[in-house]
Amino acid sequence: MYTVLIVDDEEPVLESYGYILDNGVPGFVLAGTARNGNEAVARIYDLKPDVVFMDINMPGLDGLEAIARVHNDFPHTIFILSTAYERFDIARRAIPLGVFAYLVKPVTRQVFLDTLAQVAVELGSRKKRDFNSENTLIEQKFLKETVWKKISKSDWEKYRRMLALDSDEGMICFIGIDGEQPAFFERINTALDLKYRFLFTEHLNLGMYFFPAVPNRGVVVDFVLRTIESCVPSSVVSLTGFGELRSYTELGCSCDEALAALYEKKNYTDIRLRERLRIVQLRRKMGVAESEEVRQLFADYWGEVFAAYDFATAKAKMILLFTLLVDDVTDYFQVHTEVIPPFFPAEEIAPLEDLSSWKDWALPAFNRIYTIAKRKRSGEFSIPLMRALSFVDENFEKEIQLSNVAENASVSPAYLSRLFSEQLGVSFVEYLTGLRIERAEQLIRENKMNIKEISFAVGYQDPNYFSKAFRKTVGMSPSMYAERSRYEKSCR
Repeated sequence: MYTVLIVDDEEPVLESYGYILDNGVPGFVLAGTARNGNEAVARIYDLKPDVVFMDINMPGLDGLEAIARVHNDFPHTIFILSTAYERFDIARRAIPLGVFAYLVKPVTRQVFLDTLAQVAVELGSRKKRDFNSENTLIEQKFLKETVWKKISKSDWEKYRRMLALDSDEGMICFIGIDGEQPAFFERINTALDLKYRFLFTEHLNLGMYFFPAVPNRGVVVDFVLRTIESCVPSSVVSLTGFGELRSYTELGCSCDEALAALYEKKNYTDIRLRERLRIVQLRRKMGVAESEEVRQLFADYWGEVFAAYDFATAKAKMILLFTLLVDDVTDYFQVHTEVIPPFFPAEEIAPLEDLSSWKDWALPAFNRIYTIAKRKRSGEFSIPLMRALSFVDENFEKEIQLSNVAENASVSPAYLSRLFSEQLGVSFVEYLTGLRIERAEQLIRENKMNIKEISFAVGYQDPNYFSKAFRKTVGMSPSMYAERSRYEKSCR
């Protein structure tokens, strides 16, 4: 049995993890708990656990400092960080300490179990390795610790000899894959090994690569990207970051460059997910929600777009949005119709020269489309559906079901379900979830309630289920969304 130590200053977290372990996780047993960094250090020396789940933000000694104090004495202990938000600087500090994984709160039962399953594989594989030949341990130490520091000439010569490196230069690459990482990395590495020599380790839920003696950086980067494309399905999110080709004295710079590039792409991915969410909300609410609510949603959307992109790119995105909105109210780009669009977005937006001219054009144009949508939808929605929408809008924060709404609208649940699909293009559950998550976003931005309280306030009795629904809809966890919101406010 592998022993587990849980370190967290929140009692519910200790109770939750402890309950899961006490109720049977094959191969693992709870060794103990600690509520701060100093207590964690003492318990690690006392219990010598195989696995430690370590919170980062705790009073006094934080989680990373605690790990740093025991790392040299317990090099084989598996440390798993948990925190309320993802940050590049935390990941940067964690990597040289050999941290196995990095979990973002709230950690669901399934994520906890999946992480322990990965730990079991790692611990099992360690038992099977031939530790008499220390090459694997040397390679791991080199990637997880040595390359992040300035390497002396004597140390470099030692590693060159032990790892059979044939160059004084190299490049670091990080690959992040959502899903069953070990299987994907096995495929990627098999393909890469046919063409290049490299060192590899899985670290902080990322694949870390060192390519020595790179003849042409651009060629290697292109081959790695094409390999990922061939080995990872398009439905699985994958991100990459490449450092520059550096001499052994500057490999730490290549590490920083690669990790920063990956985080930058992750942030860009988050922006695109938020854009998609805003467009979906706008199209769903046009002509249905109150005009002021929809105008505010539009203002929030274009404000984020113009802040994130250069003016030309932002205009292109606005052309796309308005084309979709025009098509929603006219069907002009879907079928043959006699209806003439109120305007052609590309022809009117493309000539705009600056943000001031955009502001002068945008709201009047948006109001024209909203008016048409309002007139169209008031005529196409049936009375039962209008009653249902009104009831849901007023009661979505309660525990309502399709049967409750159908009863209020004086129709059967099956008939109402069909009305949602035929007239709104979404299911009842999708519509209800959209309202709840939208309200949750607003409450998170107000920063007056914690995530658990917000979960209850928008109709979810299970915070873990709320977090799952929020992540599926928004593309990030509620904790991450809250951190981003606080960061954006601090930058204003």
